[in-house]
Amino acid sequence: MATPNTDPSATPSNWNLPNVITVIRILMAPVFFWMLLADAGQHGSLRWAAAVVFIVAIATDGIDGAIARRRNLVTDLGKLLDPIADKVLTGGALVCLSILGELWWWVTIVILVREIGITVFRFVMLRDHVIPASRGGKLKTVTQAVAISLALLPLWLVVGEWVYWVNWTAMALALILTVVTGVDYLAAGWRERRKRRHA
Repeated sequence: MATPNTDPSATPSNWNLPNVITVIRILMAPVFFWMLLADAGQHGSLRWAAAVVFIVAIATDGIDGAIARRRNLVTDLGKLLDPIADKVLTGGALVCLSILGELWWWVTIVILVREIGITVFRFVMLRDHVIPASRGGKLKTVTQAVAISLALLPLWLVVGEWVYWVNWTAMALALILTVVTGVDYLAAGWRERRKRRHA
């Protein structure tokens, strides 16, 4: 009788639970965009629904990663789709907020240039080695998610306009971390590349 394959090094299927969750996050993005833009800055029920969809979608980022690591389901497809899903969701949210006139375009452009630039840089560097995400990069991702969530939730209708200061502070912190970690990521990549060349 054949014994089941219990080899921990066996390659997991690309269509596992973490990757399915990631795909669902990507599919939630256009629904979120439509809700946010359809509300057209009226801050009605569609705006609240859009904010909830974003928060639920971005929260799955930590869930799929935890499941993949815990169950040894990390795949190359997952490594590719996960950052794409995050950037589609957060980048699209920033663009929509700028379209609605609620976020300066230069903030959106700076963040998008950093995110897209680092993604391209990672793919280029993959030919030599993989640069792991730093703690600063993970903190940047969390800060962006919090800042965008606060910007999406029209809490000023509930608690008053003072909450704008909280929103601006969170977005400023996200912007600073985005730029600083981007520069640090580039520097780390080039240092590692030079080290390998000398070796």
